[in-house]
Amino acid sequence: MLSGAINTNVSALFALNSLSNTSDKTSQLEQQLSTGLAINSPADNPAGYIAAQGFTTQIGGVNQAIANSNEAISLVQTANGALTQQVNILQQISSIADQAANGINSTAQLASLQQVVSQLQTQVTTISQQTQFSGLNLLDGSFQGVQFQVGPNEGQTLQLSIGNTGANQLGVYQSSAVTASGIYDTTGNATGGPADSTGASFTITSGGAGAFSTTNPLGVSGSAGAANVTISTANESAQDVAGAINASTPTTNVSAVADTSVAFTVTSGSISFTLGNGNGGAQTNAVNISATVTGATQTGLASLVSAINQATGQTGVTATANSSGQLVLTQAQGDNISIAGYAGTGTLAAGGQTLSTAGSQAVTVQGVVTMQSDQNFALDSTNASEIGLNTTSSLSSLSSVNVSTTAGANAALSVV
Repeated sequence: MLSGAINTNVSALFALNSLSNTSDKTSQLEQQLSTGLAINSPADNPAGYIAAQGFTTQIGGVNQAIANSNEAISLVQTANGALTQQVNILQQISSIADQAANGINSTAQLASLQQVVSQLQTQVTTISQQTQFSGLNLLDGSFQGVQFQVGPNEGQTLQLSIGNTGANQLGVYQSSAVTASGIYDTTGNATGGPADSTGASFTITSGGAGAFSTTNPLGVSGSAGAANVTISTANESAQDVAGAINASTPTTNVSAVADTSVAFTVTSGSISFTLGNGNGGAQTNAVNISATVTGATQTGLASLVSAINQATGQTGVTATANSSGQLVLTQAQGDNISIAGYAGTGTLAAGGQTLSTAGSQAVTVQGVVTMQSDQNFALDSTNASEIGLNTTSSLSSLSSVNVSTTAGANAALSVV
């Protein structure tokens, strides 16, 4: 008899079962070899299978988060490219404003420059309205609080908001002037509201009731915080007031610039006076000015303009005659403009005050302080009027920029 012969059903079933187990094991091993995974189904290792599926889910979430992050990067790059183009346009507007601020431009030339500025302003707004990513507007102000899922788990997100970059939304928040508070004489008393270089209403600042003392400071509240500003005298120059405000800029995020300019209406005749500057009521760097005015025209004022400009190196005061036949005096740094010892048959008048032999012989003109910030700010109600400003700021937008006048070009430089 042969050993191991199959002569019963039990032995046959045992052999068949062994072959089946061997086949299953072989299939399992082949699956592990082909997939590279030790656990391919719950049958392989129930506990291990559950753990493996958790890792698989985590890996899938990470891979999707990477894809989401790449989409977010592409979106930001798209927005950045559009913003770069807007910045380039702003650089062009700044250059044009610089050109327009030069006093040798004719009215026609300024109008042509403004036409170019208007086209560039439109381009800025167009970019703001038409920049899109995946159908979403990016720069029109509607892209707010958009969530990016940058991780596999709940809460692993980033949010992004992009402000409106239209020409009517870009700009600088600036202080707005109250009603003209007057030319101040050498004692600090208001004597009437003068006119600016265009002949319009003009605010003389930093004089009036008193100084911003340590017991009565000017409160400035900006986006970064609040600070108190003090100056020494009521006759303080706009330059010194701006300097005091700028000393607190790191605390308030509010800065200031100063400029002194006044337009006088002139009558014909001989004119002489002492012209100087200063940071208070006293006249400094004084020079004697003498000229004959033959009429309230640019030609008639030529000798007076020339006499003043010959002394600009000492006084810092420049003179021009505007198209209305007014004498415009400017101290670009914001120092006071001081006139004393006025005499002659001609007269200078601004804002209700007349300088003449029969009238006032002295006047101190204090400049304008313009405060600005990239966000809203406020001044305390008690002392804001002391520098001729309202208590709140307002947006001077890019869309309002107009370089068709020299004054407008100067304002444009601040806005841009």
